[in-house]
Amino acid sequence: MLRSARRVVRVISSAVLFVAVSALAGLLVAALVAPFAGGLGLGARAASDQLENLPADFEVPAQSERTTILDVNGDVLAYFYAENRIYKPLQEIAPVMTRALLAIEDHRYFEHGPLDPIGTLRAFLTNQVSGGVTQGGSSITQQYVKMVLIDEAKRRGDEAAVRSAQESTYERKIQELRYAIALEQEWSKDQILERYLNIAYFGDGAYGVEAAAKHYFDTTAAKLTLAQAAMLAGLVQNPTQINPVVNEGAALERRDVVLNRMAELSAVGPAEVAAAKKTGFDADLVRNTRNGCVGTDYPFLCDYVYDALRQTPSLGATPEDRENLIKRGGLTVRTAIDPETQDIAQQAVSDVVGPTDPVIATMNMIQPGTGLIVAMAQSRPEMGDDAEQGETYWNYAIGEQGGFQAGSTFKAITSAAALEKGIPLSKRYDARATMDFSGETFETCDGQGKVYGDWKVSNSTGTNGEMDMYRAAQRSVNTYYVQLELDTGMCRVVEMAEKLGIVSTTEGQPLSSYQDKPSFTLGTVEISPLSLAEAYATFASGGIHCDPIIIESITRPDGSSLAVPSGNCRRVISEDVANAMNDLLASVMTAGTGQRVATDDGRPQAGKTGTTSGNQAVSFAGYTPEIAGAAMISVDVTREPFRRGGDDFRSGGVKGYRVPSTGYVLEGSGSGDAGQEIWKPAMEEYLEGKPETRFTAPPRDLTDGRQVELPALSGLSPADATERLEEAGFTVLRSTEPSRTVPAREFIRFSPDRGRVPEFSTIRAVYSSGPDPAPPR
Repeated sequence: MLRSARRVVRVISSAVLFVAVSALAGLLVAALVAPFAGGLGLGARAASDQLENLPADFEVPAQSERTTILDVNGDVLAYFYAENRIYKPLQEIAPVMTRALLAIEDHRYFEHGPLDPIGTLRAFLTNQVSGGVTQGGSSITQQYVKMVLIDEAKRRGDEAAVRSAQESTYERKIQELRYAIALEQEWSKDQILERYLNIAYFGDGAYGVEAAAKHYFDTTAAKLTLAQAAMLAGLVQNPTQINPVVNEGAALERRDVVLNRMAELSAVGPAEVAAAKKTGFDADLVRNTRNGCVGTDYPFLCDYVYDALRQTPSLGATPEDRENLIKRGGLTVRTAIDPETQDIAQQAVSDVVGPTDPVIATMNMIQPGTGLIVAMAQSRPEMGDDAEQGETYWNYAIGEQGGFQAGSTFKAITSAAALEKGIPLSKRYDARATMDFSGETFETCDGQGKVYGDWKVSNSTGTNGEMDMYRAAQRSVNTYYVQLELDTGMCRVVEMAEKLGIVSTTEGQPLSSYQDKPSFTLGTVEISPLSLAEAYATFASGGIHCDPIIIESITRPDGSSLAVPSGNCRRVISEDVANAMNDLLASVMTAGTGQRVATDDGRPQAGKTGTTSGNQAVSFAGYTPEIAGAAMISVDVTREPFRRGGDDFRSGGVKGYRVPSTGYVLEGSGSGDAGQEIWKPAMEEYLEGKPETRFTAPPRDLTDGRQVELPALSGLSPADATERLEEAGFTVLRSTEPSRTVPAREFIRFSPDRGRVPEFSTIRAVYSSGPDPAPPR
């Protein structure tokens, strides 16, 4: 008896507080409970002041919407979202959905103000009698306010604010009511209802009625049936526990409650209700919307798009701001991803290396002059953590796992730096089979450098002897290129690599840290394969370097545009140097190691092969004026048989290795493996039907050398004269000729020894071989 009396007292006390709150609210909304205010000793003005003192600033931001990524054809590639929502105006939502929601949540919505006193009092008394919160009673406007407060707290990552917005306290209710009053003074009932239908959570990851319709019924909000609308309206009360995917029975039971309520209010006829109740839930219609790149057709291209968006200044001041806009801003991002070209490149890679193989292959294609990434394929195309099935989270194209050595493709960088210095393609060296460069000095950006320790370099293609740059590039002659690099200066060579866009992937070792390492020209630095394609695209474009880009446009939900990342296209080498490089690398395709790589249509093309020491990686980088591409195959040092210390470790790299999934036997060359098997078929299919463009012939100054005056040599010893010539950039090579007057091995002259000669050309130091032997009788 005592316990019951206490409950009655508690109910009466709470009722008094509730009436006071209602009185305060009523003064501003409809004066529905004003008489109670007087009874409590509160004058109308005092009550008004009490409520007016509460903050009314209630900024309602645009609701979170998912961002859609489109390919070049306008087809959906991926979605990014914090909440899967597609905003729809009220006129695009079926009227039956509105009727169902109002019937179960707030059927007098269009009749009362921000507060529904009758519904609130009913819920209040029911909750007090039951000893807990069993009924809501909040109006649609109040519920919307609560949803916005929760949404904003989630945007900020403020978990405390999320909890506060969900607390069942009268203080929160009063503040919520104050905001609701302000909101209804600014917006119409329809506007609030529209936003409510779009912000509400319907369970199973579906936010807003459009996403819910697509998720549960594979339809749109505009086409919802009575049974579907009633089910969605019923989910709002408890979307987590009663969504039909996890609890079909509870969802159908709740749906019928909504249908019955609609019938009570004459919102729908009895026959329609009976028919709707006979409708079950078809789980086969459920459609899950992927969030992010995993499981999409081109996950690594997709991931590259996401990273590019996170670095786009127009999306926000910080990476966090930009990520928030990506996941909540409802952006439409159109990319340059061409499924047809991507499939071509992927097929070329997959024909040689499969996902589970212990070797890795990539093919990257870039449009010269724009920087647009046309294709980015790798032998492990599925994103995931099941390594046994060939899944990975590493984008090998951008070197996320540490990158790869590009081998002799770097010789093109040395050639470009030499040409920029004025060293012509006719530059000749005696490129012996093996040369000792120990102790050699060279120019760095910080002064003079020196080769420390023992460093002997050998040629691997069997081509040795005196040659010019054409021959050296065609046969990839190591000892020629080391000499050319030392004469050009390491500072120039490394800076050229940076200008062309080469990216070192070794942590803590930028390209500038390699200016004291002459092995640079042999491609010993680990780089991203994409940056190699980027560098060769610079030659193809006539010296214009563009940063790789993949985004073509970014549009807000209201149709306005945001600035997209620019290719930052700019001239980094002169057109003359680029034309000379095109001429040099074109000769590789017609008379060098690239002959078997050249496309069968005979169009103008240029390229360079690359093989690293020990055949750990092979590559080919080449281009036409229309497209540049770089293909690469490398061992995976984390797997047998290429993991050091393993039982069957292969020290010879890929050479002679049979790829398990395809049966292809790698020969260990850039021309045969990366070039002929991946680059060529991908380029041929891409270029089919496209116009042919010719390269521009280089100037004579860069083919034969600019004419300069030979330094004065008169009065100098052969040694001093040689030093003066070499300081001026000339190459001095020893030769012999018979002489009746000068003893054998004695110096005769320099040839030429005066006048105008090509800059950086070869000067002969002629020595006597003695008199001609007597002719035979």
